[in-house]
Amino acid sequence: MSENQNLLAEQRRALIVDEVRRRGGVRVNELTRKLGVSDMTVRRDLDALARQGVLEKVHGGAVPVVEASTHEPGFEAKSGLELTAKEDIARAAAELVAPGSAIALSGGTTTYALAQHLLDVPDLTVVTNSVRVADVFHAAQRTSGQRQGAATVVLTGGVRTPSDSLVGPVADQAIASLHFDLLFLGVHGISLEAGLSTPNLAEAETNRRLVQSARRVVVVADHTKWGTVGLSSFAKLDQVDTWVTDTGLPEEARAEVSDHVRQLVVAGEPEAADRDADEAPDDDAES
Repeated sequence: MSENQNLLAEQRRALIVDEVRRRGGVRVNELTRKLGVSDMTVRRDLDALARQGVLEKVHGGAVPVVEASTHEPGFEAKSGLELTAKEDIARAAAELVAPGSAIALSGGTTTYALAQHLLDVPDLTVVTNSVRVADVFHAAQRTSGQRQGAATVVLTGGVRTPSDSLVGPVADQAIASLHFDLLFLGVHGISLEAGLSTPNLAEAETNRRLVQSARRVVVVADHTKWGTVGLSSFAKLDQVDTWVTDTGLPEEARAEVSDHVRQLVVAGEPEAADRDADEAPDDDAES
C-alpha cells in the first residue's frame, strides 16, 4: 500500500489507462483499492486523462474512448502519455545508431524523445518530417554553438498535421530522392491485420515513402499502440526490421509479433526477444 501511495501521477495514470483498456471500464472505488490512494486523487487522475482524450468519465468510474479510425490526437495530447515507456524506448533505440549514419525520424512523441538521446552521437545526418524533432537539434545548436560533429538536419517541407508532422507531395518528393541507413518510425497503431496505420491519409503516403527509402526500418512504439488501427495502413509487419517497445507489451502479443518482425526489442528488460533467420541455431536434422 505504501509503495502505491508513492507512485508518481504519471505512473498512476498509466496504470489506470491500462486497467480501463484491459477490462473495458473500471469504477472509482476499485481504483482506490488497487492504487492505495483517495477517491479525490483517483477523480483528479480521471479528470486529467479525460482532458487528454484517452478515456471517458462516466458515473462512478471510466470507460475507454471509442475513437473513429480518422481521429488524430494532437502532439500536446499525446506528449503526456506513457512518458516512462517512451523514455525507455528512446534510450534503447538510440543504441542502434552508429556515428556517421544517415537516419530518418518520422513525426511523433516517441521519435521526439529519441531525438534528445541522439544529440551526442557524432556526425549524423538526420532527415525528418517532424517540426518538433528538428527543433530538438536546432535548439541544441543554439545553446552549445556549432560544435564539431553536430548533426546535419534536413527538414522536409509539406503540410503540417495535428501531430506537427510535415506531409503531402512536397515531403513525399523530398523523401523519395533520399536513402537512409535507419528509419525510426513512430506509429498511431500496429496490429497483425492492419500492420502500421495512421488516421491521416496524407501522412500514410509520406510514411510509405520513408519506409521505401530506408535500408532498415525501426518502429518505436509503446505497448498501447498494439491493436490500434487507424484509417490508412502504410506498411505490413513483415516490412519492419525492428520494433522497440516497452515491458507493457503482453507475452501473447510478443509471440505474435515475433512471427513477423525480425527483431523485437523490449526496452527495460535485460535481453531482447529476437527472431533473426541468419542467427537461428542450426538444426541437426537435415531434410
